[in-house]
Amino acid sequence: MNTRGHRRQVKCNDLLLLTAIGLCAISFSTHAQFTVGGQLMLRSEYRNGYGKLIQKDQQPAFLIGQRARIQTQYEHEKVNFFVSIQDVRTWGSTPQVKSSDGYFSIHEAWGELVLGKNWKAKLGRQELNYDNVRFLGNLDWALQARAHDFALVKYEQDLMKVHFGAGYNQVNETLVNQPYTMTNQYKTAQMLRVENQWGNMEASFLFWNNGMAQLIYDTLGKPVDETIRYSQTLGLPTLRYKSGNFTLSGFYYLQVGRDITTKSLRAHNVSAQASYTRILIEEKGRKIQSTVGFELLTGTSQQATDNINRSYNPFYGTNHAHNGYMDFFYVGGRYVNSVGLQDFFLRLRYDVSQKLFLSLNGHHFLAAADVVDTGDNLSSLLGTELDFTAGWLLNDVVSLQVGYSQMWATDTFKFLQGSVNTSALQNWAYAALLVRPNMKNRFVGLIF
Repeated sequence: MNTRGHRRQVKCNDLLLLTAIGLCAISFSTHAQFTVGGQLMLRSEYRNGYGKLIQKDQQPAFLIGQRARIQTQYEHEKVNFFVSIQDVRTWGSTPQVKSSDGYFSIHEAWGELVLGKNWKAKLGRQELNYDNVRFLGNLDWALQARAHDFALVKYEQDLMKVHFGAGYNQVNETLVNQPYTMTNQYKTAQMLRVENQWGNMEASFLFWNNGMAQLIYDTLGKPVDETIRYSQTLGLPTLRYKSGNFTLSGFYYLQVGRDITTKSLRAHNVSAQASYTRILIEEKGRKIQSTVGFELLTGTSQQATDNINRSYNPFYGTNHAHNGYMDFFYVGGRYVNSVGLQDFFLRLRYDVSQKLFLSLNGHHFLAAADVVDTGDNLSSLLGTELDFTAGWLLNDVVSLQVGYSQMWATDTFKFLQGSVNTSALQNWAYAALLVRPNMKNRFVGLIF
């Protein structure tokens, strides 16, 4: 046996193998990219009236919550694949020694197919985060956030974007149809959204068809069938005109169709605001921004006797960002099917530098429909809230966000809340540490 020739053959084979691996690696790096990322959000909160007015005999809550995510993405010229896994928990909610818990979940898992020059299809569990997040938002402020099981087709060319898609939900995999018992979630939905920009003018249009399951129960209270009640939300989520340092913006939504109780739905959400930005020292990023505006979400009078629901519902938005940070209105299902809301607001933001900002928001709340107590109309005034927020970019990865809010509630709001022995002081404070490498949005839950 010629061992020298055999060794030369082995070396030649090894060289061919290494060359093949190298070519594959070059091909992979040229046509595809695999990245791993993540984020961590830690938030401590002091709740002394957050979400619901606290009573004199109740003690304020203090808690620390966290969200940790690992994100993986595979990008290819023909497909984009993304998975985000998250762990959401309150400190102390599980024992130190444990084998498993229920706080680990998939936040997003989708694939995006390239269909043509301007066409893509995004399929799977995904965030729907559009416009001012009033109707469709990813709920980034909440630790658990929000994602939809959805099929979305996108056409995008220059400044024109057209997105349309649908979702159809079941509780689990079955052999026969079963009633959909998931609360506060559609059984089926379809959407169309269009946006464009013309010079200083920007606008978008949204159509959302929302199908909610109305359950039918047997004599034992078990759901045995369902009827789908459809409502439609049409709107102009973005209307914005910018000229120099001035910006005029607003939005409008109309809801029609049937609510889950079969009532006819006729509701509106309209807002308008004006902003002015003054640059103080441009090279340091120092500037002042002021915004004054108004928002109306229609409601149903407590004296109403017809079969019409006039209460607007911002179904799947990030509602924390809009009507005060203490989350009395439309967050977590609060205040839906109510007398509605008028919100007169003033927002002030001072960017001390490119790394530090301070903001102060004031809200003056009124009911949008009559509030009645034992036949007497109450004042429409609900209260006034002040929200202070500060944000600091510690470095390219870590940011710190803190806030303090206080609510001065009227007797009318106490009546709507069912509060009879309300504490004089209603306030809330938080401090959040955010680790978000390679993310554009370094702060959460804010609109300026």
